[in-house]
Amino acid sequence: MKYLIVPGLNNSGPKHWQSFWEKSLPNAHRLTQENWGNPELKPWLASLNKELQSSKENTLIIAHSLGVSLVIHWLTQYSNPYVKGALLVSPSDVDSVEVIKNFAPMPLKHLPIPTVVAASENDVFVSLDRARFFADQWGSKLVNVGKLGHINAETDLGEWPEGKAILADFERSLFYT
Repeated sequence: MKYLIVPGLNNSGPKHWQSFWEKSLPNAHRLTQENWGNPELKPWLASLNKELQSSKENTLIIAHSLGVSLVIHWLTQYSNPYVKGALLVSPSDVDSVEVIKNFAPMPLKHLPIPTVVAASENDVFVSLDRARFFADQWGSKLVNVGKLGHINAETDLGEWPEGKAILADFERSLFYT
């Protein structure tokens, strides 16, 4: 299994759970972008597509924030049979945040692969109700992780063991049931 970590705006710094997972998950790789601070959908999507189209082994995507929107755009336009699922953490509401408006509108189609949305009750970039709406539209399972803000470095989750448990349950559901 390959894990593709897809950060959002400004990448995920050293104290972000994605950075911890990149080091601790076997066969994990982080998607890189040319301009983390000024996101543009077309070049970011091209970068993700290049990465995913080259995959010849089972891949699970782990996306956060704006990275979730990027993955949703990819899933509604492209495919690769090796991409088996996606964990979508704290989807940013691209329809309401000015700096990421070029990722709008958020695609609202049923996704072709299994997905899990992990959302917080007090995320400033997406309400739990809006995250639930996204999950319903995408055919995703929603996991309410409680009050963890935007589930980022500011939340100081370290390795985020609860998130790893969500990932492990999701992976088991994909391959062992």
